[in-house]
Amino acid sequence: MVDGVEPQTDPHRLFERLLLLTGRMNYMWTNTESLLIHVIAGLAKVDKDTAVIIFLTLNTTRARLDLVERLAKMPIRDADERDSVLACTRELGRLSGTRNHYNHCIYSFDAESGNPQTILMRIADRKGDIRVGRKGLIDEGELERIEGVLSQLAGLNTKIWGLISRCGYPA
Repeated sequence: MVDGVEPQTDPHRLFERLLLLTGRMNYMWTNTESLLIHVIAGLAKVDKDTAVIIFLTLNTTRARLDLVERLAKMPIRDADERDSVLACTRELGRLSGTRNHYNHCIYSFDAESGNPQTILMRIADRKGDIRVGRKGLIDEGELERIEGVLSQLAGLNTKIWGLISRCGYPA
């Protein structure tokens, strides 16, 4: 704060950072989600090539997570292995909300401030009406939140690699 006035962040700089963070999130997401191939191979007791076909046949993150969770919950599964797998899938599922938000929205600029904003491309059904296009402002706080998600995603990646190694899944 200078002379009682908050410094303004350049809206174009915010948007540029948002695009860079979104690109980084997509790269990290794809890299981390692809680790499910090894988990599928280990849980289903198939080779990695077969697991790749299964992974690619299921074309959504939710479907892949459902498969891995169901395989982990089979009665033949050791409780420690099951719990470790489920902890990873739950964390990936939780982090998917941020990724989905930024991949399934459109971007615009606020008419007054010029700041970038997201417009969610989802219909919200209410009792008596529908709502479309919920807006979210992009500011420094939101960019910091995305950076936090990136940090959590990096930690999850390491955790899944540890699981793969510990359980002896095909790598």
